[in-house]
Amino acid sequence: MLDETLLDAPEALALADRRDLLRGAAEAGARVRTAARHAAEAGIAELSPEGRPRTVLVAGPGVAAAGVADLIGALAGAAAPVIRLQPTGVAHAAGALRWALPGWAGSMDLLLVPTTDGSEPGLALLVEQAYRRGLTVVAVAPAASPLSDSVNGSRGLFVPLAMAPHETAEESAGTPGAGPVALWALFTPLLALLDRVGLVEAPPEALDQVADRLDRMAERCGPAIATYGNPAKTLAAELADSLPLVWTEGEAAGPVGRRFAAVLAELAGLPALAGELPEALPAHGMLLAGGYAAGADPDDFFRDRVEEPQALRARVVLLRDRPAEAGALSAVPAARELALGHETAISEVEPEAGSALENLAELLAVTDFAAAYLSLASAGLTATAG
Repeated sequence: MLDETLLDAPEALALADRRDLLRGAAEAGARVRTAARHAAEAGIAELSPEGRPRTVLVAGPGVAAAGVADLIGALAGAAAPVIRLQPTGVAHAAGALRWALPGWAGSMDLLLVPTTDGSEPGLALLVEQAYRRGLTVVAVAPAASPLSDSVNGSRGLFVPLAMAPHETAEESAGTPGAGPVALWALFTPLLALLDRVGLVEAPPEALDQVADRLDRMAERCGPAIATYGNPAKTLAAELADSLPLVWTEGEAAGPVGRRFAAVLAELAGLPALAGELPEALPAHGMLLAGGYAAGADPDDFFRDRVEEPQALRARVVLLRDRPAEAGALSAVPAARELALGHETAISEVEPEAGSALENLAELLAVTDFAAAYLSLASAGLTATAG
């Protein structure tokens, strides 16, 4: 169960935050600026590509790489297919993971390799395979990692992973891969690259705007801001003891919703399901009418709140990638009607008006902060902090 009193106790949150989740979320804007500078220093700004790649392939481990691939695919749209190469192996460990190129991949394709580790032998083998088949390779990884030698030796482009000034290589390696630090350190240089090849509009000034929006969200969602005025704390409190059904509308909201569900599971231990509207309505409709419905157990009122654990109840989270517009085609009214018809509570998150990248950054910031608060205010971490 969520200890809501911890949400408004900044000192207690700091003691519980042993993985620096809140600091990572607060430093997202600074991480974007550092990563953009590293991308420029690596030579991305001077690239003169000869046309767009046929396909963009993305290979890397964990939630961070999966989120980067998903976000790039949404932003690229119809400009080029974006395919994540799924790793195989007997365990999720650097030495056990392997990646393979599709049989059709060749000189017209682009391989992106984002990783916060860089010691994966499977990625080095993939880079060598890509070099033999003529693919262009761009990697983002720690500067002193074995992967940097592989990429440079294969005539690829290597961008050092952005780190905070106070951060050591050992501390960077211990940063949760599902946290915002990993996402923005990997995502930002690849945005700059894809801008140069004409797949995504992300010029330097746009990345500056993203960093500024992340800074503003850190002020709004930080631990010193009380729950009633803090959108991330409010969302965390609303999702406590629930089964979140994350319904998204808009191309950029889809990957944010899927990342939110993955981060909730990995960082907060909370199961969640994500789906895009309007298909989420039939896909999750039975959850609102079945055992997870708000009124599923008529005896729940008489349950011993101390001795018996509370059953999860579905709660809809509506994520939109832009402010609602009057008269716009939208499935949100139908989603509200379905949820309220089953007495299911709804949380809604939408960004302030801005560019597509700024709106995306705001959604990621709110959901990342909310996941961090849910993780820290869980009963286990509360007991540990005390």
